[in-house]
Amino acid sequence: MQLTWLGHSAFHLEIDGAVILIDPFFTGNPAFAGDTARWTRGLTHILLTHGHGDHLGDTVAIAKATGAKVVADADLADFVARKGVAKVDPMNSGGTTDQGAFRVSLTVAHHSSATLDENGVSHSLGHPHGLVIAAKGEKTLYHAGDTDIFSDMALIDEIYQPKIGILPIGDRFTMGGAVAALAARRFFHFETVIPCHYGTFPLIDATADKFVAAMQGAETKVAVPAVGETLTL
Repeated sequence: MQLTWLGHSAFHLEIDGAVILIDPFFTGNPAFAGDTARWTRGLTHILLTHGHGDHLGDTVAIAKATGAKVVADADLADFVARKGVAKVDPMNSGGTTDQGAFRVSLTVAHHSSATLDENGVSHSLGHPHGLVIAAKGEKTLYHAGDTDIFSDMALIDEIYQPKIGILPIGDRFTMGGAVAALAARRFFHFETVIPCHYGTFPLIDATADKFVAAMQGAETKVAVPAVGETLTL
């Protein structure tokens, strides 16, 4: 598994038989200084945690250009289909779908999911979710999306047994670093945990320092990649 952080909550994932983008927020993302063409080459799937602009991002344009399938909450999938995306795969909380090279499950997340239209009217885009990605021969990965801590994370760990965790740590709109570390230590048995949703905008934490400090002494490895850095997991 080759996992690359592209800033904020966006990740590029390569596994045998699939090239995946998670929450591809490129345009308007000050942390993303990469080449969109590079990170969309050979793309097969786009997985979305929820519909906020900093997660939905460039999904519609990328899916139209590449033909990648968009896997998302049913309401969000319908939204992108109405925007002209040809291949969508709708899901909802607790569901699992087989994408061929991997299986993806949607878990509960505590957040919101909506978009503003050109008239400033807010439209709900279903529920926010976490993503569990499981592929044969690979470690199962859990991307928590935007969320606070919640005790049923223990059930996510029990049901899916993820070994790679991606948790938001930026505070204000999600849990902060110390609380995210508590979630990782109390509810999961990760081998490696990776922070995200920080360092993007002034309103959220600029660094992963609080998370790293709160993970001191844990058996779980903390990986804090630079934007554009690829981890082999």
